[in-house]
Amino acid sequence: MNTRSRLLPKITLATFAMGLFAVTAVQAQQVPVPPKMVPEMTEFWEPEPRVVTPGVAMAPPSDAIVLFDGKSLSQWKAKAGDGEASWPVKDGTFTVGKGDISTKREFGDFQLHIEWSAPDEVKGNSQGRGNSGIFLQDRYEVQVLDSYNNRTYSNGQAGSIYKQHRPLVNAMRKPTEWNVYDIIYTAPRFKEDGSLFSPARVTVLHNGVLIQNNVEVKGPTEYIGLPEYKPHGKAAISLQDHGNPVAYRNIWIREL
Repeated sequence: MNTRSRLLPKITLATFAMGLFAVTAVQAQQVPVPPKMVPEMTEFWEPEPRVVTPGVAMAPPSDAIVLFDGKSLSQWKAKAGDGEASWPVKDGTFTVGKGDISTKREFGDFQLHIEWSAPDEVKGNSQGRGNSGIFLQDRYEVQVLDSYNNRTYSNGQAGSIYKQHRPLVNAMRKPTEWNVYDIIYTAPRFKEDGSLFSPARVTVLHNGVLIQNNVEVKGPTEYIGLPEYKPHGKAAISLQDHGNPVAYRNIWIREL
C-alpha cells in the first residue's frame, strides 16, 4: 500500500469531525435565545377578581348570604323533620331552644361568620357549661362551649374540631361577652365508587385569633367511636341543642 492510501482514512476522519463541528455550530446558532425578563412578564391582568364591598364592623359583605338578620329564623328549620325552627328570638339574638336546627339551604365550600355568647349565669362545669355546637355540613362539629376558666378535655373545649383537633389556644371571652367564629371550610371530595378522594379541611379564627390552621377533618365528629367518612354532597349547617341557653347573632355565609 502506498503512502497516499495509508493517509486516506485519517483525512476522511478529520474531514468528518470538522463537518460534524460545523453542523453543531449551525444548530447552536439556530436555538432561540429567551428574551430578557421584565416585570410585565409575570403580571397577569385576567381574570380580574370581582368586587365585593366589605361590611362595616361585623356587618356581612355584599356577596354574603345572611342566615340570621336579627329578626327571624326564616333561613332555618327544625333538624328533625321539616318543622319551623322554634328557638326564641329577642333583641337581635336567638337562644338555644328545644331540638337542633339546620339551615334550609345546603352548602359545600364556604366562609362562615357566626357570633355566640355563653349564658350570663355560669352553671355547671366541663362539658355541662355553655355547651352547643356548629355542625359544618351537618357532620363536622366546631365546638361551642364556655371555656372561660372551665377545664375540660382539650379536644372538646371551645373552638375544637370535636374530639379531633384541640384549638391552638384558648381565646375565650368571659360570660356576658360575645365570641366570634370565622370559619373557612373546604368540603371533602369523593370518588365515583364512594371512597374518599380528599378530606374536609377547616380553619377557625376565634375572636380574631387563629385556633385551627387548615386542619384535616378525619370524618364525622363522633361522641363515641372513631370517625369514618361516608360519601355525601352539599349539606346544611346545624346548631346543637345541648340543654344550655347559648345565644347566637349575626350569622352570614359566603359560598366559595
